[in-house]
Amino acid sequence: MLGEYRIEGRRASDIAASVERGVGTGALAPGRLLPPMRELAAALGVNPNTVAAAYRTLRERGVIETDGRRGSRVRPRPATTARGSIRVEAPAGVRDVGEGSPDPALLPPLGDAFAEVARRYAEQPGMYGEAPVDEEFGRLARAALDADGVPAGPVGVASGSLDAIERVLAVHLRPGDAVAVEDPGWGSLLDLVPALGLRPVPVAVDDEGPLPGEVERAILRDGARAVIVTDRAQNPTGACVTGDRARELRRVLAGHPGVLLVEDDHGHGIVAQPLHPLAGVTDRWVFVRSVAKAYGPDLRIAAFTGDAETVDRVLGRQRLGPGWVSRLLQRTVAHLWTSEAVDPAAVARSYGERRDGLVRALARRGVEAHGRSGMNVWVPVADETGAVARLLAAGWAVAPGARFRMETGPAVRLTVSGLTVADVESLADAVAGAAGPVPARSYG
Repeated sequence: MLGEYRIEGRRASDIAASVERGVGTGALAPGRLLPPMRELAAALGVNPNTVAAAYRTLRERGVIETDGRRGSRVRPRPATTARGSIRVEAPAGVRDVGEGSPDPALLPPLGDAFAEVARRYAEQPGMYGEAPVDEEFGRLARAALDADGVPAGPVGVASGSLDAIERVLAVHLRPGDAVAVEDPGWGSLLDLVPALGLRPVPVAVDDEGPLPGEVERAILRDGARAVIVTDRAQNPTGACVTGDRARELRRVLAGHPGVLLVEDDHGHGIVAQPLHPLAGVTDRWVFVRSVAKAYGPDLRIAAFTGDAETVDRVLGRQRLGPGWVSRLLQRTVAHLWTSEAVDPAAVARSYGERRDGLVRALARRGVEAHGRSGMNVWVPVADETGAVARLLAAGWAVAPGARFRMETGPAVRLTVSGLTVADVESLADAVAGAAGPVPARSYG
């Protein structure tokens, strides 16, 4: 079972260290099945509880994962490996449509907002002991959530949506717990879940969001204790939860009130489609909304709300770490909101013209493509590596689908934020030439 590598040790800490050495040297490859606890205990001449303690330590450190009766294995993907490293660098003369960043031309200037916040700060500097959520920021964030039908709940602030999601998972789950994640889905999230020692369970998506049957399967068959859903502008597919899909998902989740629901409104401020929140259908829930796509990625601010206990746990743990997210940044964002520095309808229209134009152009060439909202288009391909290479040779750098998928088929992601309407036809020609024949199928 373990080839030539021999696990050693008499104490739990020694056994765990022996496994870690094997993983570190490559002698225990990712996915390698470890011996059952009783079998290893007999081989080492120790109590099975000692091996159980060693395996528990390894799970908590993210070295192994346990899947019920299927046993324990070395993690198939090391927790420190970032999917962002699976990328294509665009050499000189090649257009980059793989980065996933917003269009700088659609981001607001920050000078006036920073100047006003600095002026106010000079009159009353921020000090220790103040509330972690700026009063005006919290009021404006809560009003926007109310307008979109998100259930009542206290407001917290995190350093971006991924930070909020990490904190929520950490206060409710333990290493080894299963988390239902969208597949394809946000690469950073697919890295975060195993990095926390949690077990990701892929849930297929279509243009309307996660498939309800897949969500129920993840809960019933795979024991998912948390479900993460992207409401709008899903990365990488552009999926957007519709009213009908939201009703189906709420019905499924209502049957499992103990499951933690985490919603990420990825497209806030850049999409025209209405929000259909799921929040409140389970006992424990959080709704996260970042400002990165509409106001700029360097404004590391995400507002979140949820049930009172969850928000209190997150803010309590936050106080023991960074304490709070800079109130200067919170006030800057509040100023941008009140001054209407961004016209969400105009931004959504601009991205929509390019995204929808590309999807239509690909359809005319017989290429399946998905992009219902946001700034990304997902294109299934027959040969992912070949398609990426052919597009690079044609002058276009794209994001390999491997950054975003677990079990779904090969694909590439195209970001339209760097395109002009005039670019659409030439990019569609290049993609059609690179995609190759793809059998009819869902990208889920």
